[in-house]
Order: sequence, then C-alpha cells, then structure tokens
Amino acid sequence: MSALEIGIRPARPDDFQAVTALLSVCQSPTDDLTHDILSTFFVAESGKQIVGACGFEVSGTDGLLRSLAVAPDARGNRLGERLVARCEAAARSGGVKNLYLLTTTADAYLRRLGYVDVLRESAPPAVSTHPQFRGLCPASAKCLKKLL
Repeated sequence: MSALEIGIRPARPDDFQAVTALLSVCQSPTDDLTHDILSTFFVAESGKQIVGACGFEVSGTDGLLRSLAVAPDARGNRLGERLVARCEAAARSGGVKNLYLLTTTADAYLRRLGYVDVLRESAPPAVSTHPQFRGLCPASAKCLKKLL
C-alpha cells in the first residue's frame, strides 16, 4: 500500500468501531474513547478501510496528543508523521501552545518529530488529570512534549 493510496480526513462518528479496533490491534488504550472525542481525531483511509488514526484533546493552551496508531501493513509510508502533523496543525489553530503525550513504544519516533522528554509530573493539571495519565497508560510510559 503506497502513501498515494492513503487519504487522511477528519474522523466521523461512524468511524468509532474501526478506530477502536485499530487501537486495540496496536495495543493502545481505548477505555476512554468516546464518539465525542472522535471530533478531534484524524483517520487514514485506504479504500474504505481505516489504516491509521491519531487524535488530540485540548484544555486551554495545553493539549494531549493521543491514540497514534498505524496498521502494521500500512507502516513505512510516513503515515504516522502525516497524522501527527494534521493533529498538531488543528491543535495549533485551536490555540494549543504545548502538546503532551505518553508512549510506551514510539518515543524515539516522536523525538524525530520534534517532541522532547519531560517529567510526567511536569505536565499541567489539565493534562495530568486525563485518564491516560491517571492509569490507562502505565507508569513506565515516557512523557514527551512539543511546543507548537
């Protein structure tokens, strides 16, 4: 599957099951995923199949990048980078200045996209009280931040 065959678009409510299934395959938490949260998600679509997803949540000038997932057979096409860039642009246009994330597997990849390691405890309350910080992501997850 080439990058030209994959389009990125805002997620729709009817994408919920496909996004949840993709996140599960990629071993990302889904317990806090709701139809409403999908309003700040983007999905990558090949034909009628969702092969990537990424979202963000906003609280004032801080945000949480979340749920970056790319199907194994769609990797290697800079799809994750394109999804993150779309989320960053949308977050920036919504007034977000600092974007945080937690990851157990993609820290090196996200550092290449401009994220830097920060102490988990340094995240502002609006971010650190999110379910992903309070237990959905393990304590061993790396915390990263990017200034938008």
